[in-house]
Amino acid sequence: MKKTALVIMAAGIGSRYGGGIKQMESVGPEGEIIMDYSIHDALEAGFNKVVFIIRKDLDEDFKAVIGRRIEKVTEVAYAYQELTDLPDGFQLPEGRTKPWGTGQAILAARDVIHEPFCVINADDYYGKEGYRILHDELIASEDQGPDAVQQISMAAFVLGNTLSENGGVTRGIVDLSEDGRLIGIRETKNIIKTEDGAAAMRDDGIETLDASGLVSMNMWGLQPSFLEVLKEGFPKFLNALGPDAATREYLLPDIIDRMVAGGKAEVKVCRTDDVWFGVTYREDRDAVRASIADLVQKGVYKAPLFS
Repeated sequence: MKKTALVIMAAGIGSRYGGGIKQMESVGPEGEIIMDYSIHDALEAGFNKVVFIIRKDLDEDFKAVIGRRIEKVTEVAYAYQELTDLPDGFQLPEGRTKPWGTGQAILAARDVIHEPFCVINADDYYGKEGYRILHDELIASEDQGPDAVQQISMAAFVLGNTLSENGGVTRGIVDLSEDGRLIGIRETKNIIKTEDGAAAMRDDGIETLDASGLVSMNMWGLQPSFLEVLKEGFPKFLNALGPDAATREYLLPDIIDRMVAGGKAEVKVCRTDDVWFGVTYREDRDAVRASIADLVQKGVYKAPLFS
């Protein structure tokens, strides 16, 4: 059986969540957290390894809450995203306290990822379909190496299925070609639900958005050679920081967007109609618990989940 990994980015602090560690919030009837459901769905789809990207200061708490339980059901590896994990010749910019972003998070796992992988956010519930689609894509594709055009797959969600009742969210609006390939991703902040569907609240006014359009939720299918692409790109990113050295991030959607524009990547956009939910805000927690309880009642999940 071909090895495939689920890579979970769990090093984020969650500033909009009031300073708590939202990735560790209990949402299931037996104390399950969102990551439990993501891992369950990925294993069900055929993934057979889990890589957790966390902060070193969360190591023991993280393993106590979820890591050691998951080690009993599948192969597990850990990687640590650190501000000081920089290429030779670079130093941490003065005043920098913000993590370097999702691109550096995945790069932090370069020593433990050796197989095709799906990357997700720790605090997002994606549903089952995306894992099945991306696993099939990864199984069917071959890694052509870092110098070849990267073949990437992305699970794309319907915008209206990804909004919070409790405030604005940031989503990557997807621009598609006629054959379903990615042309570009436009990061759009502060998207809210409206009577007509969705809108982005901008400093210069309100931008009405198509709630039936597709968005990226940072759920990607990638080959191990992509790590070499990230490794080559990170020093270039650091050299171009300029006055934004304290805050600018090496973000996966931006990296892939530039690769597509430069002809260095082709992204197959795979639509899923599953409903996303997550704990962007503390007020989202009760809605997530109610959604999980409904799925358990319908028989989509067991309680306890891994029983």
